[in-house]
Amino acid sequence: MAHALTPPTEVAPPRAEAASRPATRGVPVYEAVQRQFEKAANLIQLDPAVRKILSAPMNEIVVHFPVRMDDGRVELLTGYRVQHNDALGPFKGGLRFHPALELDEVKALAAWMTWKSAIARLPFGGAKGGVQIDPARYSHTELERITRRFCYALGNNIGPEYDIPAPDVNTNAQIMAWFLDTYQALQPPQDRQRHMHVVTGKPVDSGGSLSRDKATGQGIVYLIERWANERRSGLSRATFTVQGYGNVGSWAARLLARHGAKLVAAEDVTGAIANPQGLDTEALAVHVRANGGVVGFARAVDHETFFSTPADIFVPAALANQITADTAPMLNVRLVAEGANGPTDPEGDEVLRRKGIDVIPDVVCNAGGVIVSYFEWLQNKQSEYWALEEVDRKLHAKITAAYDRTRDTARQRRVDWRTAAYIVALSHLETVYKQRGIFP
Repeated sequence: MAHALTPPTEVAPPRAEAASRPATRGVPVYEAVQRQFEKAANLIQLDPAVRKILSAPMNEIVVHFPVRMDDGRVELLTGYRVQHNDALGPFKGGLRFHPALELDEVKALAAWMTWKSAIARLPFGGAKGGVQIDPARYSHTELERITRRFCYALGNNIGPEYDIPAPDVNTNAQIMAWFLDTYQALQPPQDRQRHMHVVTGKPVDSGGSLSRDKATGQGIVYLIERWANERRSGLSRATFTVQGYGNVGSWAARLLARHGAKLVAAEDVTGAIANPQGLDTEALAVHVRANGGVVGFARAVDHETFFSTPADIFVPAALANQITADTAPMLNVRLVAEGANGPTDPEGDEVLRRKGIDVIPDVVCNAGGVIVSYFEWLQNKQSEYWALEEVDRKLHAKITAAYDRTRDTARQRRVDWRTAAYIVALSHLETVYKQRGIFP
């Protein structure tokens, strides 16, 4: 199904992501991912050797690099790239710019990418990275220099058949274009065009794929639609709330509205707004791009009111640790469709289970981004451009197959969907390791 929505300007420099209010006190994200991993590994009695391998990243790269600012000052910045596992193929994962970025968070995000690729049956491993900065503090030219210098600092730790970055929080197609250009400039002239697929999420004119900008939001909507149809409820009268109105939350909201669903509340780093009669999702996207957040578009509400707003669906599309033991009891919804990575900590998960709220977990729900990144990678390797309808059709097939694997495993094992998703991922990886063995 193609959707001809007008995308946000693809090559604009990133502003501070319209993400969320500061996370409530929850379980640290790396501890959370390890607990989720251990739970599923215990249930399937994962092979001890495979368990050891998957319990820690393969590589943790920390770089400190100088960048000259517009006023002549030099800042020393810190960047990360964690490569969790490559049993299924090259490392794959986004780069984020965020002032609170730290190594344990990147390790958690890299592990989630491993599981996500395994569940979606992509020939990729898992990685993640970024730079510890607030991009709102830097000019367009400073962000370009930061991006290029970070690419240079990573050196041979990335490559089109080894580790392929993509956009993430506070980064976008423009950042990827700068990254690509820098990487190509460091190659011998005769080899430069062979490296177009070193990053994905590029502007379409620079080798990107149609549909990549909306891919994560589109995948979320495909799965919400499947969930609703299985319950014979449809989406034409559904209500929903969204936390985070950046790329993922904005696209999910706009595409849900195309199905007739009604956005009744939204929250980001600037605050929260609500209107039981519905918020215009297109106009809200324009407002956020112009003003940096949702506040000022409609009646303001507090954080607790936002979380307790009655709706059919909640789409957390911000940062980790938003649904915790503190906030989960407030939710009055039927479904949580996780657009962000790690929005629900283990204690929040337990509350949702007791309340009978369905969850489409992040490692399935937000896989649309990496799926279409895979399509972009293939198109670059084959020197092809696929039509929007073809990309969306292939995305629908891939992500709904991941949903079906998770649903069927949950039913067969009598476990929650997050545990089922991990079982799907770990079982696939275990099979691969048993077939290939461990060198030497």
